[in-house]
Amino acid sequence: MSWYIVLTLVSAGICLLACLYHIFRIISLGKPRDFSDPAGNILPAVAYAFTGAMSPRKKESAYLHLPTYTAGIIYHLGTFLSIFLFLIILMDFRISRDISLFCTVFLSVSGLCGVSILVKRMVKKELQSLSNPDDYISNILVTGFQLVTAVFLQYHTQLFFIIASCLLLYLPFGKLKHTLYFFAARYQLGFFYGHRGVWPPKN
Repeated sequence: MSWYIVLTLVSAGICLLACLYHIFRIISLGKPRDFSDPAGNILPAVAYAFTGAMSPRKKESAYLHLPTYTAGIIYHLGTFLSIFLFLIILMDFRISRDISLFCTVFLSVSGLCGVSILVKRMVKKELQSLSNPDDYISNILVTGFQLVTAVFLQYHTQLFFIIASCLLLYLPFGKLKHTLYFFAARYQLGFFYGHRGVWPPKN
């Protein structure tokens, strides 16, 4: 087995163990508490938190910046596709030429979306003041992973496994761990606004 494959497997193992630790922490905290009298139903509110509340029409930061929002959606789709392809490649499954070409084009576009988001963060003073090194490192790693995956589909470069290993090792310790905490955060929002009878909105 090649050294870069071993490196990737070890990195994946460390990432998995660290993610399990975060999941255990979330579960151990238990359900949110609200000592006020309930004014609504929690379950529909939690469902709304993961559906209607995610609509750009409900988020000021989205509908006022639709190009960036759209780029972010494409960027996240590229991330999901890259992770899926990473698993396929690691298991040595064959990818057809047409699918490979489609994924290469899509990941090239999503990677460019990541670059545009990074440039915007670097150029806009408002975003500069809100950013820290973790924001830049996370973007560079994910964008690099998408672009290198696109290259790997055509040229099978070893750099793919090195970048993937760096991303896996960083994921549980930087802001990328929001891939886990996202679900807990949305549940907590749904719980709070459902308990208060605010979500889902009444027509």
